[in-house]
Amino acid sequence: MKEEKHMEDSMTEQVHLLFPTHLNGAGRLFGGQLLEWIDEVSGVVARRHSESNIITAAIDNLQFKQGAYAGDTVVLVGRITHVGNSSMEVRVDTYVESLDGMRRPINRAYIVMVALDEEERPKRVPRLIVETPGQQAEWEGAEKRQRLRKRRRLEGF
Repeated sequence: MKEEKHMEDSMTEQVHLLFPTHLNGAGRLFGGQLLEWIDEVSGVVARRHSESNIITAAIDNLQFKQGAYAGDTVVLVGRITHVGNSSMEVRVDTYVESLDGMRRPINRAYIVMVALDEEERPKRVPRLIVETPGQQAEWEGAEKRQRLRKRRRLEGF
């Protein structure tokens, strides 16, 4: 396992064409279906970064911005934003892609994943190389979210 990795090393993109089975009663992408895809993408990102099996520890900051409909092309892009000892925060942005390739954001989520060793105990993950001002801003935002998650746990919500 590498000691350090770049954010781009584990970036993952997943594409879906929406069919009626993906829709809710109002004819829009069912939130539960999108959540499943977000969890899959974040899992792939975390596995690529940690080079190990992972578990989902927390999903937060799930923001639905717009709907998606039958026939739409939905693109999910996941990237590591922060690492702890065994945990990784993954940002997943979801877009609807038009026929000309333009992407319109419809959702953003942050997921915390934990790397597991062969005994299914948390294991250390590679450090994250932060190179650009945008990556630094993501790292700092992740640290704020981490403090909020700890506070919510202590307060019981």
